[in-house]
Amino acid sequence: MWGRLFHFTADAVLISAVLAGIKRNAGLQPATAKIENEDIRKYVERYLEIGDWVIDSSVVFMNNSPYFERK
Repeated sequence: MWGRLFHFTADAVLISAVLAGIKRNAGLQPATAKIENEDIRKYVERYLEIGDWVIDSSVVFMNNSPYFERK
C-alpha cells in the first residue's frame, strides 16, 4: 500500500514538473481561470507550484554540481 502511494505521489510530482517546464519553455499552461470552483482552482494552482519548485530546486542542484555545465 505504501509503495503504491509513493509511486502515485512521485508520478504526480513528475507530471507537475513537466507542466512547469512546458510553461517556462513554450509559455503554455493549464487554464486554471476556467475552473469554476475556487477551492479546486486553488488546489490545482498549488499543485502546479510544486512543479515550479521542483524545477527551481533541480536547477540550483545542477548549478552547484561539477557534473553539469552551461553552454
